[in-house]
Amino acid sequence: MPAGFVHLAALAPDVIQDMRYHGPDNFVGRPVAAYETATCILSEPAARALQAAQAELRPQGMALKVFDCYRPQAAVDDFVRWGRDLSDQKTKSVFYPDVPKEELFQRGYIAEKSGHSRGSTVDLTAVVLNAQRASQIVRGPLADGMDVDMGTPFDWFGTQSHTDNTTLSPDIQHNRHWLRALLQRHGFRNLPEEWWHYTLQPEPYPERYFNFSVR
Repeated sequence: MPAGFVHLAALAPDVIQDMRYHGPDNFVGRPVAAYETATCILSEPAARALQAAQAELRPQGMALKVFDCYRPQAAVDDFVRWGRDLSDQKTKSVFYPDVPKEELFQRGYIAEKSGHSRGSTVDLTAVVLNAQRASQIVRGPLADGMDVDMGTPFDWFGTQSHTDNTTLSPDIQHNRHWLRALLQRHGFRNLPEEWWHYTLQPEPYPERYFNFSVR
């Protein structure tokens, strides 16, 4: 791991880690190349910013949950290979039911470079730890241990994942805007097409794409 990167658990051990690309629960349907273990690695500034966001969230009865952090270029290359194999559509019904696989590139869902490889982008949501306290902040069904309702699963390919989608329920719109405001207070900018996707501003490595394995 290069200097300037850290394991998130070393700074914010109470951030929940559900690293989807280390296992089969993702749009590829299998472990992705270069994810040798299920751990979140980030640039140190991004990790410290998440640590601060988590500290704000904890008294509200919630915790952050990360799905992906730093992503090796080898993993991005694996996504590209998968995207070009039109015979493999076993995850279509779960992750991209309304998008033909042959259009994933032109619609921007799969690309040959990812901001994640620069080390300061994270995919995340929030989890309820104390439903009574969380109910003062977020809306919808709440129970200890459940994810806050954001309307779609992580990595759902479609317009319903757009952060400002106005066709969704007022509760879901509220929750997405609340999450965005929380992360913005700690220096992150949302990707409008993906409610879960945040990048630290400014990025410490804005022009570099790293390729060390997640281990």
